[in-house]
Parts: sequence; C-alpha cells; structure tokens
Amino acid sequence: MHEEASVGNLLVSPRSCSSFYATHISTILKSLIFSPFSPIYFRFISCHLIKGRFIRTEASLGLSEKSLVALMAGLIGPRVYSCSNCRTNVALHDDIISKAFQGRNSRAFLFSHAMNIDVGPKEDRNLMTGLHTVADVSCSDCREVLGWKYERAYEESQKYKEGKYILEKSKIVKDNW
Repeated sequence: MHEEASVGNLLVSPRSCSSFYATHISTILKSLIFSPFSPIYFRFISCHLIKGRFIRTEASLGLSEKSLVALMAGLIGPRVYSCSNCRTNVALHDDIISKAFQGRNSRAFLFSHAMNIDVGPKEDRNLMTGLHTVADVSCSDCREVLGWKYERAYEESQKYKEGKYILEKSKIVKDNW
C-alpha cells in the first residue's frame, strides 16, 4: 500500500477503518493550500488479493473546498468552540445564529444551544437592544464566565433571542477546524 501527498493531488491507500481516513487525510490536508477555484483531487488506491493475484484498484474524486470541508466534517466530527481557558467544548459551529453581537468585553456570537455550561441567577439587564432578563453562563469545568443566556426579551422584536446564548469571542476558541 502506498501513501504520498502533493499539492493538487493526494494518493491515499484506503483501509476498512474510517479512523485511518480521519487521521491521515486530515494530517495531509493541513499542509495543502486551497484555492476556491480549483478542486482538490483524491486518488484512492487499493490492493486486493483475489484468486491468488493482487488486483490494484484506483478511483479518483475531485472536490471543491466547500465539499472537502463537508467530507472532513463527516470524517473527523463537527467543528466546535471551546472555553479558551480550559478547552472544554461549549458550542457547535452549526448552532451559530449570528456573529454580529457585542458582549461585555468583545464581539460575541449568538448560539441556539450551548453545552458544558452552568447558568447563573436571572437578572434584568438594560442591553443595547433594550431591557432583557439574562443569566450569566460559565464553563462547567473552570467556571470562567463566557457570556449569558437570554431568558426573556421585553420588546416584541427581540423575542427571537429568548433561550439563546451569547458567547464572547474572546472567551472561546475554535477546536476541530
């Protein structure tokens, strides 16, 4: 079986276990330079022993960068955000509703869900968009305050925020990207 990588082409020897793909492909791909205009080509090469003879099979696959990202997500798992202090996973990239929010100290993201967090006591807070009932959220591991949860919005136009989470960009880091 043969493995090598070069920019623009990638030779991979597949095995039955998908962890092989996750480990080897992600390692090789980190060194490639992507162009949104040219696809990445994979050549999968396999050798099989059939009736006493080795048979070499080969398949090619051309992927755009967007398709490659989708493929890799399936192989290595979802992209997540983690606490910048202790690296505990706190949110999934796919749960981002908006990146156009302002936290107490930095820009912030609005998430539909969060995990591994503790929700503090509710309090009314006058924010940039009006009066809201919020509760601070902190990392369940290191107790770092990461943002807040919208419990109630008093203005009708802000009701969509109820039950959602604000996590400050300066308090979270990207993991598994």
